[in-house]
Amino acid sequence: MKRTASSTQHTGPIRLTGEMGRPMIVGLTGGIGSGKSTIARALTSRGFTVYDCDQEAKHIIAEDKEVQQRIIALLGKESFWEGEYNTSYVAQRVFAEKELLEQLNGIVHPAVKADIKKRFAQSPKMKAESLFIESAILYEAGLDEICDKVVVVEAPEDVCIARTIARDYGGVITADHIKKVRARMRTQKVVNCQPSASSQQLIIQNDGRTSVSDLAEEIVRFCGV
Repeated sequence: MKRTASSTQHTGPIRLTGEMGRPMIVGLTGGIGSGKSTIARALTSRGFTVYDCDQEAKHIIAEDKEVQQRIIALLGKESFWEGEYNTSYVAQRVFAEKELLEQLNGIVHPAVKADIKKRFAQSPKMKAESLFIESAILYEAGLDEICDKVVVVEAPEDVCIARTIARDYGGVITADHIKKVRARMRTQKVVNCQPSASSQQLIIQNDGRTSVSDLAEEIVRFCGV
């Protein structure tokens, strides 16, 4: 039965209660084209703080000298060009060798996890508000371990492909574009994990038949607001 979301609108900041009375941490994950980022924006508009792991990882790589040195040690000086992260070179290397990708993730993922914990510990704003962690690889990165609850966003493959082509290729559907998107989907496929002992999991279907607003409201109810 389809659930009808309430029309309640929330204005921030919002505080949900997690373990030991601290603000709740909620993981938000889903594969490429699932629409998790769209849902994240809807949650932001409702007053929630969303930590975008992809964007924050880029900031960490750009600013953290220790992380930079470890990446250079792994992939060579070509990893950075005139002080900038050489994403095309790195992608070419790691997607050709699975072991290198795992080692790179072993550098970046712990740094992201540490950044979240550091912000929660040091920022008065973060201490006072609840936090959504948006990550396509929440489970692989071990970020579910610090979450009270996890929301998994799913959508049919054809919908995910169409959304990704619309975003990345201007909506031009070709066999080559479909092949490239499917390859990315295989590398970013969300691991079907049981949530950690301290978390609860909600799976939502973002197939376009339910509005993003209604899905966001379902997540809010799941979190206890």
